[in-house]
Amino acid sequence: MKKSTGQHTLSIDIGGSHVKATILNKQGKLTMEYDKEDTPMPSTPQNMMDAIKKLVKGFPEYNQISVGFPGYIKNGVVVTAPNLGNKAWGGFDLQTELGKELGKPAKVVNDADMAGLGVVNGNGFEMVITLGTGFGTAFFLNGVLLPHLEISHHPFSKGMAYDEYMGDKALDKLGLKKWNKRMTKVFKVLKTVFNYDYLYIGGGNARRLTFKLEDNMKLVTNEDGIKGGARLWQTGKLEGVHSSVKSPK
Repeated sequence: MKKSTGQHTLSIDIGGSHVKATILNKQGKLTMEYDKEDTPMPSTPQNMMDAIKKLVKGFPEYNQISVGFPGYIKNGVVVTAPNLGNKAWGGFDLQTELGKELGKPAKVVNDADMAGLGVVNGNGFEMVITLGTGFGTAFFLNGVLLPHLEISHHPFSKGMAYDEYMGDKALDKLGLKKWNKRMTKVFKVLKTVFNYDYLYIGGGNARRLTFKLEDNMKLVTNEDGIKGGARLWQTGKLEGVHSSVKSPK
């Protein structure tokens, strides 16, 4: 590793298609362009660990690790991983194991939660969604991250959950025009149910939206979201994520 000064965070975003990583300074600014690897198939914990180690080999030095994971995380342990394979991941302590493998303290949270930390402004009730392989959500009240809800698994229409209704597979099957029609319905429901002050829309499919967004809706990039990796370690009201952090021995 190349030497660096100050507090630097290795920020990793695990997705159904790619694993992305970069190094952030204390302010959350990228100190290098983020790099990526294809998500390994099958996406077992060991294959994922190997992919991450390969990806970050040769990265500049860092002090700590932040990971956004596509599933429900409790105290750094994977509970569900619908887009990677629940059976292999259920109960895997990714936070502890990654810390041991890379030799730095780690925090692992849901990917939408970490992305939200990178984009919210800390005023009012803010909702963050990610449109990708599936559907991710995060909620913030005056900058405090609220308990994670797996909205993606909630039934939306004709027995289909959000993931099935508007995820990657639905987009491929329907085509862009029909998928956008579905998305207008999704946004109407989100507005009615959650009454957010502001909605941030990220993920790889956000750029595929073709209709005009309302004034309190904003598209954000993966680069914006990955900056949440630095905020995850900061003290103050945005430290709404309570993860059990274990330093590797």
